[in-house]
Amino acid sequence: MRSSTTSSISCLFLLTAIATASAQLAPVQRMPFAEHLEKYDNPPAPPRKIETSPRMVSPYGVFISYQANVDQNGNNIVGDAANECVISVDPTNGNRMTIAWRQFNDVTSNFRQGGWGYSTDAGVHWTFPGVLQNGVFRSDPVTKSDEVGNFFYLSLQSTWPTQTFYCDDLWRSTNGGQSWVEQSPDRGAGGGDKEWFTIDKTNGPGHGFQYQADDGINCSGGGVQFQRSTNGGVTWQSPITIPGGPVYGTLDVDTNGNLFIGGEGNTFYCVRSSNAQLGGQTPTFDRVTPVNMGGDLSSGGINPGGLDGMLFLAIDRSGGPTNNNIYMLASVLPSGRSTTDVMFVRSTDGGLTFSAPHRINDDANFQAHWHWFGTFAVAPNGRLDAVWYDNRNTGNDNSQLFYSYSTDAGLTWSPNIAVSAAFNPHEGYPNQNKIGDYITIVSDNIGGNVAYSATFNFNPTRGQHEEDVYYVRVTPSGGATPTPTVTATPSPTPTRTPTATPTATATATRTPTATPSSTPTATATATATPTATATATRTPTATPTSTPTATATFTPTPTITATATATATATATATATATSTATATATSTPTPRVTPTPRSEPTPRGRPTPPPRP
Repeated sequence: MRSSTTSSISCLFLLTAIATASAQLAPVQRMPFAEHLEKYDNPPAPPRKIETSPRMVSPYGVFISYQANVDQNGNNIVGDAANECVISVDPTNGNRMTIAWRQFNDVTSNFRQGGWGYSTDAGVHWTFPGVLQNGVFRSDPVTKSDEVGNFFYLSLQSTWPTQTFYCDDLWRSTNGGQSWVEQSPDRGAGGGDKEWFTIDKTNGPGHGFQYQADDGINCSGGGVQFQRSTNGGVTWQSPITIPGGPVYGTLDVDTNGNLFIGGEGNTFYCVRSSNAQLGGQTPTFDRVTPVNMGGDLSSGGINPGGLDGMLFLAIDRSGGPTNNNIYMLASVLPSGRSTTDVMFVRSTDGGLTFSAPHRINDDANFQAHWHWFGTFAVAPNGRLDAVWYDNRNTGNDNSQLFYSYSTDAGLTWSPNIAVSAAFNPHEGYPNQNKIGDYITIVSDNIGGNVAYSATFNFNPTRGQHEEDVYYVRVTPSGGATPTPTVTATPSPTPTRTPTATPTATATATRTPTATPSSTPTATATATATPTATATATRTPTATPTSTPTATATFTPTPTITATATATATATATATATATSTATATATSTPTPRVTPTPRSEPTPRGRPTPPPRP
């Protein structure tokens, strides 16, 4: 691992701005897609002089989005791009967060690396120490936290110019994402294109086990596959073909240790393994349930070179009446449509049956709008938080981040509200025509922590905006409360129809924010940030010699975040972070890494090979 991007001088190439309107959208494709493979196809851009500008802080009503892909000084890096952001939050200390993303050091090349940032003050300020490995091609980042606050980072890795995809490797951070140590050897975790993974946090026999699934373009050579690690990601067992071939979907574990995988094959599936938690047994899949999501995953359209969303599966572990409910949400393309809706289903009987699909986006003229990159999370108390991109308010492809929540296990959802300013998703492309393939959210008992990409920063040299990563906190207190129901107890049969969505208007009716600035548009502010830096070593025993303490007593509240954006003079947040000077440096000596268990040949699957993703 190295620090931030190196600064040297060369010519900065100008890219032709992409002018796009709704009538000029790329064709929309249903599964299986034609071309979506993560692949090396550009060398790194020539070295250039690194220019910076004040980081972007974008208020919208009571919601404030903070730029995460900033340099060590807290400034925006002009001319780079970042997308496909995945957030993790320390469950023992909500101030500590990390976001991983695809880092493009220069938009003139789609050569990408494993970027990340961390926050010690609940997302108000971020530090981007650098990429996992300088000059190493990486993509498809995923992060997770365990129950004690360790963060894990899984990503595809490849040599270049000779491509050695599609294998991934796992990294761990024990200091809140400030530095990372590789657990498996390079490309030693197996995996494949668009891998997702999860961690067993139960107190059962599978505690600490890690599970990953891919989309069929993988390290072993074929089949939509599953792999397990029983030792914290150091080694991974041989891949196993998943029945039904579900791709582009996440995994989760219920309180009994049962593993569930969601995704789309020839239909959507929820697949269960009840013995993956038993380390002495080879995992098998004992339940494969087809699921009607009200449409299919799609690509193209508003996101020309990418997906319009993925399938997210999450499980309720609240311990109450809704405990172990299984929920699935995705932006899908309904039959006969050319735009997507955010659709939701639930199972109250362990994945044996699922409800009818329920549309969460509540705009009256929904058929004419895009509701894309839908994702959601389940809070420890059982509340559901959903966010997605939505262009209902703009009259063109410009989109906003929208939010809705449910307090009755998904039977009803709150009126949709916009939580970000509008942005143009067609600008800032890093030599590929997409703003990534997904965004993510992690919820706690009060609200949700969202990582998303947007184009608020303007690059005058290129004459267009830039793709950057943002953090925003969403809470039910910012919007109307849904009407409670008394039918939220588990039921094995569908209890709602797709039309049972709230009928509130599409615009938010909340009180304007109490920030000193009255403009709802994105405004950049220069702010002081910690000077803590981190250098990763390649040994699992490396630990930092010190950690920042300046923000130990910082309590994030709406009033604090509001003053952070009140003015562009950098004085509003100086007291929160400016005094941090600790340096976290790993100094231990590298030790040999364990060789992964050899993989057996997978069973070929009958479903067409999933498409490549750029």
